[in-house]
Amino acid sequence: MSRYTDGPGARVVGLGHYQPARIVTNDDLTTQFGVETNDAWIQDRVGIKARRFAAEGETCLDMSVAAAGKALANAGIEAADVDLVIVATLTPPTMLPNVASQVAARLGINAPGAFDVNTACSGFSYGLATAQHAIVSGAAKTALVIGAEKLTDVIDFADRTTCILFADGAGAAVVTAAEQNGIGPVYWGSDGPRGDVLNIDDDGFIRQEGQAVFRWATTALAPFARAACERAGVDPADLVAFIPHQANVRIIDHIAKRLGATNAVIARDIVESGNTSSASIPLALSKLVERGELPSGGPALLFGFGGGLTYAGQVITIP
Repeated sequence: MSRYTDGPGARVVGLGHYQPARIVTNDDLTTQFGVETNDAWIQDRVGIKARRFAAEGETCLDMSVAAAGKALANAGIEAADVDLVIVATLTPPTMLPNVASQVAARLGINAPGAFDVNTACSGFSYGLATAQHAIVSGAAKTALVIGAEKLTDVIDFADRTTCILFADGAGAAVVTAAEQNGIGPVYWGSDGPRGDVLNIDDDGFIRQEGQAVFRWATTALAPFARAACERAGVDPADLVAFIPHQANVRIIDHIAKRLGATNAVIARDIVESGNTSSASIPLALSKLVERGELPSGGPALLFGFGGGLTYAGQVITIP
């Protein structure tokens, strides 16, 4: 038996996601937003065909609540049973109060621990690991972990190197104490000295040195993903799914190949959803599970990476 399933711990018991109704194709970026680009160029560079943009007035909080409500329903757990709420986001509608406490208020969760996490695209994996640690230590019994972004709040449509990438959405997971552990040890870290290659500038827009990020992702990350499997005692060839941050199809395929996830379903939700930063992993995972494309009980590697040049990964048992 894999080490990560031995003994008590925590497990994911429910998933949910939310995407805004507005679909924006690559051609729409040119016709509606005046971006000097085209469909063929975008698909060749990053693999995106379309993405979702939130409606005017629709916030990261709204999307968090929608995804979390679905996750609770999927898990068959009442809001009153939740005692910890973690929201991973870099686009909160307010810095204070935080998003997590507002999610709790909207859902009727009474007096939970509630905080936000900002490690950008690795945020959901950081949040999931923190929830697991809280549950194993006895500080919580049932946690709601959400990744949500309204990246259209920080997109500069005059910068075609970034505006083609980013989108809005949310995903959520319910995590509970379990007699048999279903979340492997996290492998996480950062490369802070190079963190400024992906940042929010003084004007409030997201900026990226694309080539630098691509080189880092394709040279440094596969060993970290493999290390997460090693900590869980799982051979990458035994993974039934690999759910990385949805940054770029070429990056996803490169890491999957170097990882050796030869039998895994590889999430490529970026094609239809764009890059939703901290929302991308739970969004992609929830959609695959909802469509019945992943076997319940199988091991899946979640692996986030991005802003601040942070990264985090863990193997989970698919609910």
